[in-house]
Amino acid sequence: MAIEKKGGKKGLKGYYLTTFLIGLGFFTMGLMDPLYDTYVPIFLEKYVSSKALIGTIMTLDNMLAILLIPIFSAISDRTHTRIGRRMPFIVICLPITAVAFGLIPFAALSGLWILIVLVFVLNLFKQAVRGPVVALMPDMIPGELRSEANGVINTMGGIATIVGTVGLARLMDVPITLPNLGPTKDILAFPISSVLVIIAVLLLFFFVKEKQAINREESEKKEPIMHSLKVIFAEQDKSALFILLSLLMWFIGYQGILPFVGLYSKDILQTSSGTASLAAGMVGIAYAIFAIPSGIIAHKIGRKRTIRTSLIILVGILSFIFFHDPLTAGMGAAFRQYTFWALLFLFGIFWVSVVTNSFPMLWQMSTYKTVGIYTGLYYFFSQLASIISPPITGAFIDLFGFRAIFLYGAGSMLIAFFLMKNVHRGEPEDDPIGKSAAE
Repeated sequence: MAIEKKGGKKGLKGYYLTTFLIGLGFFTMGLMDPLYDTYVPIFLEKYVSSKALIGTIMTLDNMLAILLIPIFSAISDRTHTRIGRRMPFIVICLPITAVAFGLIPFAALSGLWILIVLVFVLNLFKQAVRGPVVALMPDMIPGELRSEANGVINTMGGIATIVGTVGLARLMDVPITLPNLGPTKDILAFPISSVLVIIAVLLLFFFVKEKQAINREESEKKEPIMHSLKVIFAEQDKSALFILLSLLMWFIGYQGILPFVGLYSKDILQTSSGTASLAAGMVGIAYAIFAIPSGIIAHKIGRKRTIRTSLIILVGILSFIFFHDPLTAGMGAAFRQYTFWALLFLFGIFWVSVVTNSFPMLWQMSTYKTVGIYTGLYYFFSQLASIISPPITGAFIDLFGFRAIFLYGAGSMLIAFFLMKNVHRGEPEDDPIGKSAAE
């Protein structure tokens, strides 16, 4: 389907309700993920003394993600039911995810093995549904509006993260009385989040109708998954390949930095343990505030230009953070802390500009029949970065000190900047790559 040229673009106004409802899927992930990452290690620590073993268990979600998201995203492309092709996965997998998530703190009171089994069930269904949830947006929103729509959806995910970490997390200190156990804490945030996820599923099911999907008629002919993958990578235009390599590099940079900024704050800037978590929080706050503006900017000046400009600015910010410690060494602790937060807030502004617009570029290269496959490829490369980058960054810290992570990140962003030069498609006016070959 040819997309209207830039001068004739319609606004997102007519799609706000649909975008908001689809964004509820992102909201559920934003609620669960930070609570899971924060408290499951604490639950495991009651039974496991080895931090390495706890870390191994905590990587289960990443390992399942890299396997399941591409598979189930592609399967959902080829699914045809009365309620749609993404919705069956949403109405089956998300409620099971919610129930498993709500039961985790109770399992932690019962024993290690029941906790591990529940963590496995949670991650199995959560990663299976993530791809279909994400692919629902490009199914329902026209290509020229996806940057703005993705900004709205990412904002909802950012707000959910803030709600989970700032609001619901406080409920973990509220005691409740359980039979045979008496008053106990570290419970409430999980079942309440579970209820919110169920409500989101109901709203999605009753108010988002996949029969209204864009180009729905294209899906009537099923193409084998491997054939679609060959079409993607065999195209003479390698834009899809280069954007995937680019996002691998920028996620390698991001995943190499963010897991360690709390430790950096604590060990280098000498902040308290509770305050150290606010360093990464600055990135999350910027993410929530600037996701929508970044989509609007890309709508005006183009997605590729927005991404490449943001990447080169990120290189500069990370390089400046590398010198932050020696430049502020003789200044007060509060000044050092606040300026570090300000730099991370700036980092978050331009990071969200990259993330918000890269997914729509990749979706623009797909057809209706291959949206899920492209979604799965995005997650495969981003999750691959989350698995390989932290150990590399840890080695950099051991060899060169904590500040080296910022040069590592800057180098990764710079490589991504140069790789993006080879991406020639993905703007709203472009026709999908391989459309003619796939039909």
